[in-house]
Amino acid sequence: MQKITVETTPIEGQKPGTSGLRKKTPVFMGPHYLENFVQSIFTAIGGVAGKTLVLGGDGRYFNDRAAQVILRMAAAGGAARIIVGQGALLSTPAASNLIRKRGTDGGIILSASHNPGGPDEDFGVKFNTPNGGPAPEEVTNRIFEATRTIASYDILEAQDLDLSVPGEIKLGETVVEVVDPVADYAELMESLFDFDAIRGLIAGGFTLCFDAMHAVTGPYAKAILEGALGAPEGSVINALPSPDFGGGHPDPNPIWAKPLVDLVMGPDAPDFAAASDGDGDRNMILGRGIVVTPSDSLAVLAANAALAPGYARGLSGVARSMPTSRAVDRVAEALGIDCYETPTGWKFFGNLLDAGRATLCGEESAGTGSDHVREKDGLWAVLLWLNVLAGTGLSVADTMRAHWRAYGRNYYTRHDYEAVDKDKAEAMLEALRGRLGDLPGQSFAGRRIEMSDEFAYDDPVDGARSTGQGIRIHFEGGARIVYRLSGTGTVGATLRVYLEDFVDDPARLELPVEEVLADVISAADEIAGIRARTGRSEPDVRT
Repeated sequence: MQKITVETTPIEGQKPGTSGLRKKTPVFMGPHYLENFVQSIFTAIGGVAGKTLVLGGDGRYFNDRAAQVILRMAAAGGAARIIVGQGALLSTPAASNLIRKRGTDGGIILSASHNPGGPDEDFGVKFNTPNGGPAPEEVTNRIFEATRTIASYDILEAQDLDLSVPGEIKLGETVVEVVDPVADYAELMESLFDFDAIRGLIAGGFTLCFDAMHAVTGPYAKAILEGALGAPEGSVINALPSPDFGGGHPDPNPIWAKPLVDLVMGPDAPDFAAASDGDGDRNMILGRGIVVTPSDSLAVLAANAALAPGYARGLSGVARSMPTSRAVDRVAEALGIDCYETPTGWKFFGNLLDAGRATLCGEESAGTGSDHVREKDGLWAVLLWLNVLAGTGLSVADTMRAHWRAYGRNYYTRHDYEAVDKDKAEAMLEALRGRLGDLPGQSFAGRRIEMSDEFAYDDPVDGARSTGQGIRIHFEGGARIVYRLSGTGTVGATLRVYLEDFVDDPARLELPVEEVLADVISAADEIAGIRARTGRSEPDVRT
């Protein structure tokens, strides 16, 4: 076992996005690609000598091999200890919890979140800072700069470590501590929620189905839902993590989790259903005959959080990403607490959570979480929903009806145009950007524009300013359109169009979403010229 220094040269395109670096798996498996990026992380944080890091991932293809490389590089860099999940597995929220609980110097998470996995699909690497959250822009900028100047990296020549059994292993002078990936997370969940109440709900005949989508949340859901809470065996389906997620797309939405949607709409529907994604940080909530949008879910959880022991003290504030519907804003107003609007990306919530300004946060892209960690957390959202249902005795559908009657309904949908030619997409938004000053007062599809701008965010904690965060079109009466390009894809550009309208007429609270939003959808194409500029007549995905 000896340390060697490998000469290398910078590789183009290693700029981290909102959630680390994501590329096709063969790219990460190419010569020096993974090593260059990992060494750049180490350089950006001042080296790893004497430091303790957390390491784990969602089990997608190349997860196990990448973990062994990172362990050897960390040991070569003089790391004191690496805490790694058994089998190199850790859900993203569990990794965040470990970083915080053990007071480490950060962690490396191997995941491309909700993106497909496999030899020809996606892989990702991201660094989380000592607060447990995704690296802020200041850190990711340092990582990127390091990728542009790297000349060598250090690595140990050593055999692979056996990561299948918890315990400590020496790798050079570094202690590699293999831990049960579920235990600490399960303990945290039990401290937040009324497990006795949820057990009683389930024991009383309440039925549930949790689809782990062949991803990392399977072992967590089996241990907590079926183990600690007593749900019948088989309540958690697709529970075994698979390198290619069982050949599926581990994104919990009505498109990729259609079998679960069909189940709740059918004659054998359970009382409650849910799904989580590749790395366990996203969620989808369903009930008999209903699919709950992520925006509505955030609002309901904010309105009812005090039913859970961990939130009985009340909420200090709430936060949502800018494209997320404004349903939670109405809850915050009723509770008399602050509601913060941030750019997309969980890292923007970190300062608010650390400063105690927000307790619950959420994004329309199926991410919800709280100040218990610094990541969104799929299973946490499921448990809070179960705690709420146990406390109110209502069904999921009746919970939503009661919420809409109390606060009104923000009808909402997102249209994704995937793998769009990047140059065409950017040109379309640039053209729209140039017209923003002229749009107010104009009408499209019968809707009159009240305000149009490009969202910029001034962090209320540290004053950092983030610009170019999405184009907003506000209409008279409360409707809204948002256009932005996503940073989570690996091919071309994904154009996301967010469409919203507010209704408080009791007679119109349960209409089909596409019916209510039909003219807003027409206006979105007319204003931006989506069809004319991209050649796309329909979105690839509607959620």
